[in-house]
Amino acid sequence: MTRFDRRLEPVAVATRSDLEESVHHGAGVAIDSGGVLAQVGDPDLVVYPRSCLKPLQAQVMLGLGLELSDTQLAIACASHDGSALHLDAVRSILARYDLDVADLSNVAARPCGPAARDSARLAGVEPSSLQQNCSGKHAAMVATCRVNGWPIGDYLAPDHPLQVAITSGIASLGSAVRHVGVDGCGAPTHALPLRDVAAAFSALAAPGSVVARAMTSHPELVGGPTRDVTLWMHTVPTLVAKEGASGVMAAGLADGRAFAFKIADGSDVARQAVVPAALRAAGVDVDSIAAATLERVAVPVLGHGEPVGRLDALDWTPCGS
Repeated sequence: MTRFDRRLEPVAVATRSDLEESVHHGAGVAIDSGGVLAQVGDPDLVVYPRSCLKPLQAQVMLGLGLELSDTQLAIACASHDGSALHLDAVRSILARYDLDVADLSNVAARPCGPAARDSARLAGVEPSSLQQNCSGKHAAMVATCRVNGWPIGDYLAPDHPLQVAITSGIASLGSAVRHVGVDGCGAPTHALPLRDVAAAFSALAAPGSVVARAMTSHPELVGGPTRDVTLWMHTVPTLVAKEGASGVMAAGLADGRAFAFKIADGSDVARQAVVPAALRAAGVDVDSIAAATLERVAVPVLGHGEPVGRLDALDWTPCGS
């Protein structure tokens, strides 16, 4: 038995040639200022939000004295494609605080965007911390260290003043930190209940939020031109959205509505398929306002290279507010 048992429900089903072939399980919650709007599985399931934490970490770092332009703040919240646009934004953070790419301690990688990755390979560019999709967050971290006079070499250590302050800051935003682990990029990552993640994004998206302004003004920096997180922010007014590795997604709207969910098996295609259901659960009429985006983010099931089915989300259970 695992801690997920009895806390999950089916959230997406794949159909091939008119027969249901496979199912993904998960948990999620949609809220507004009055309480829970809808849920699936256990809304208090504790998860690693992974990169969904980036906007919250950025919010904490702003409170620690970090000053960034909106484009720089957007890249600090990003899991970027690694295009020239993204890498230039990361470099601009470093230059602003008299830092260098060598100061970044995130794992070296090639760009996660296929076009940027192929371009780097053809140009003979070796994997680097700059190209890795979390480099904006790490640039913001070393910049925050520079602002506060903290050492930079060990900024990823859990007991470093920066990481202690971020952990405390996330808790102060109303998110109960249940555990701290190590993310794929090397930074500490915090485990939170899904309900708290949704509440944090509800607050993050509120009118006047500097982070929300940066992300909604520059969705292409937060992801990339074909990424679903970017497409949804372009489509749904005031939506602040961020995906995380291993099947996590969170989003908030300026009016207080928000959602967070986790795909139990960590599938990113299932996460992408479930976003429309999560938006509907939060009261967003995506079928009216986002028909083109729905088509672009649809996840096909292929046979002989052609669509023979699709991965579709299941409806969440409405709750009384």
